[in-house]
Formats: sequence, structure tokens, C-alpha cells
Amino acid sequence: MAAWAAAAKNLVVREKTRKELLAYCTLATCPIDTSYYYYRVNLGSNAAFLALFAISLLGFIITFALTRRGWAFTFAMVCGVALEVVGYIGRVRSHQNQWEEAGFLMQIVCLTIAPAFLAGGIYLCLRRIVYAFGPENSRIQPESYTRVFIPCDLASLLLQAAGGGLASARSHADENPEAGNNIMIAGLAFQVLTLFIFMALCVDFALRTFKRYHSMGENAFDQNPHFVKLRNSFKFKGFLGALALATICIFWRSVYRVVELAQGWTGHLIRQQWLFVGFEGVMVIVACFALNLFNPAFTFSEAMTGLGGLGTKRKIKKQQKEAGLVGERSASTSDAEVAAKHNTV
Repeated sequence: MAAWAAAAKNLVVREKTRKELLAYCTLATCPIDTSYYYYRVNLGSNAAFLALFAISLLGFIITFALTRRGWAFTFAMVCGVALEVVGYIGRVRSHQNQWEEAGFLMQIVCLTIAPAFLAGGIYLCLRRIVYAFGPENSRIQPESYTRVFIPCDLASLLLQAAGGGLASARSHADENPEAGNNIMIAGLAFQVLTLFIFMALCVDFALRTFKRYHSMGENAFDQNPHFVKLRNSFKFKGFLGALALATICIFWRSVYRVVELAQGWTGHLIRQQWLFVGFEGVMVIVACFALNLFNPAFTFSEAMTGLGGLGTKRKIKKQQKEAGLVGERSASTSDAEVAAKHNTV
């Protein structure tokens, strides 16, 4: 028994020594496939993404500062893009030392959960689009989009964050991060499912709107003068295209990350830097810049503070009630004037 205990103790000591030695590895002393990445982290591409996401972050902040509209959308986008910035700081840091654990964990956690915030910002937009065309064209109530998809996005985010935290803790303790990785995969898979249902409802809304327009003409749409002007504007049409592009990019990226992480932190896909650059970096930055250029804070202009926000049903009821009171007052005034004229006669 003593011999077995000594052997086990020596094994643990050897494992700890190996990890400590890898922490001091350099390109000159250790093979690249012993690093966390299994490839040489490219400084140029990652520094470029870092700069681009920093520009996108400033764009969302400046747009909100100038317009003071779309605070919920801006909050979601700023959180997501800020995490992208932190993630690419980790990758740039890893270029200096690919055996450093901190940089690797920064990028794998932040870049995994960041698009969940971006998806949340996208979900907030559909409700306003429905009001711009008319709620009658939607299969479900406009506010239901937010009430369904935002909680789903939050659940996905919590799963990914919890899984990332657990995987990081296990990796730091030199233990198998598989449990945390599986939780991250579950969160990502749920995000993919949510995005797929969201896209299906978007297509359904577009088809229903087109069919009603084909049979009813402009009467199929809300005739509010502001919405009529908005629908005919280039910036609104550009926003619809940008939102569709951003949704597809985030969806495609999420599918890729599910497949990648399903193979584990040592799988084949995670070792391919070109796939990461193309399906992670490019997809997400395209989505961000599309929504930077056609930010709903200025493409929707005053509609961002009108119908389509939280509590829209209450706003409509209040407007209808006020309109009813005005009508009653006008009727009462007319009756009083008629009675006064009658008495005078």
C-alpha cells in the first residue's frame, strides 16, 4: 500500500511540475501543439478584430449619446461588443505567450457568450418592425416577441456563462473542463434553436405582410403618417436588410461554435485558426457593423420613443381613453352650445 501511495504522490507531483513547466514555455523551447491553441495565434488578424470591435463599440455609444433613443438595444449591443473587445485582448495577449492560461480563458469565455447579447439586441427590433407595418400582419402580438425571446436569450446566456465559469475553474485547477464545456454547448445549442425559431417567425411575418399587401394594397399597413413615411425611407429599408444580415451571421456563427465545442477543447475544429477567423470573427463583426450603419436609434428616429416600446398596449389604451374623453368633451360642448342657442331663441 505504501508503494502505491508513493507512486500516486509522485504522479501528482510530476503532473503539477509539467503544468508549471508549460507555463514558462516559449516558441523556442516547446512544440506549438503543447499550447492551449495548438497553433500560432496570428497577431495581425486578432489585432484587426480588436480594433474593429473597438470602433463598433464607440459607434454604438456615440449613436446613443447623440440620439438618446433605443437604450435597451444599445445596452445589449454595448455589452456584447465590449465582451468581444475583451476576448480579442485575450487573443492578442496569447500571441505573446500561447501557454499562458489567462489569455486563453479570457477569449474562450468572452467570445463564446458575447453574441448572446447581440442576439438579444436583435430580438428587441422585431416588435418595432411589426408596429411599423401593422400588428394585423403578425401571427402573434408584437410584444410577445420580446416576452418570449428575451427570456430565452437570457437562459442561453446564463448557461453559457455558467459553463464557461465552471470550465475555466476546472482548467485552472488542472482538471477536466468537460462538464463546463457541455453546459456551454447546451447554452449555445439553445441559442441556435431560439434564433432558428426567431428567423422562422420573421419569414412568416414577411410572407403574411406580402400576401395582405397583394390583396389589400396599402390598406394592409398601418396608416399612421409617421409609419408611412418611415416605411418608404431608404434608412428603414437598409435597417431591414442589416437586421436580416446580422441575424444570419450570428446564427451561422453559433452553429459553428456548437460543432466546434462539441469536439472539446482539443478537437479538430478548435485547432483550425482559419475557421475561427472566418466563422467567428468575420461573422460577428459583419453583424455589428451592419447594425452600426443602420442603428434603429436613427433609422426608426422618433418611432423609437413611440409605439413599439415596452408597455405599448398600455400606451394604446391610454391614447384611446384620452381620445374618448376628448370626444365626450367635444360632444358635451356641442350639446351645451345648442341648448344655449335654443334658450336664446
